[in-house]
Amino acid sequence: MSQAIAGVAPSAKSESTVMTVWPSNGATRAGRFFGRLYEIEKGIGFVTVGNLLALATSPIGAAIYIWHAAPGVGTHYRLTNRRVVIERGLDGKPDRWVDLDRFNRIEIEVQPGQSWYHAGDMIFYLDDVETFRLSGVSRPEAFRAACMKGHQTYVGVRQALQREAELAKAR
Repeated sequence: MSQAIAGVAPSAKSESTVMTVWPSNGATRAGRFFGRLYEIEKGIGFVTVGNLLALATSPIGAAIYIWHAAPGVGTHYRLTNRRVVIERGLDGKPDRWVDLDRFNRIEIEVQPGQSWYHAGDMIFYLDDVETFRLSGVSRPEAFRAACMKGHQTYVGVRQALQREAELAKAR
């Protein structure tokens, strides 16, 4: 397909990936448990109880992270020009999604144990109704901004096309 701007396609023609993120260890109960332990600041300087526990349990943390990418089990989150999708496994099979016109705000909720990973849950709302949730998104502010820009673009283009169609009917 020929494109005016490389990598940019109208949502009516095809679905294109805008951004993909993988959940942090803060997406799992075990990861949040370890995150709460790692946040313990008691100690001297850099040598804290939390840092020592992080060092001692690093193989467990690595195993939790690798689990996120395990085929058929692991997940990642993908923003397209049409929707936000939770995909399973390395092949990226869509599991659940929300269309870009099914939310109008996104809040970030940091669960206990997620702040150590610089992560949080992204909660999508349509007015006051929760429509979708992403758990343990690493550095969620950047993904939130991209999702809101995608939402604004998608909704804006749809409204413009509807106005154009109404004007064409009126002629």
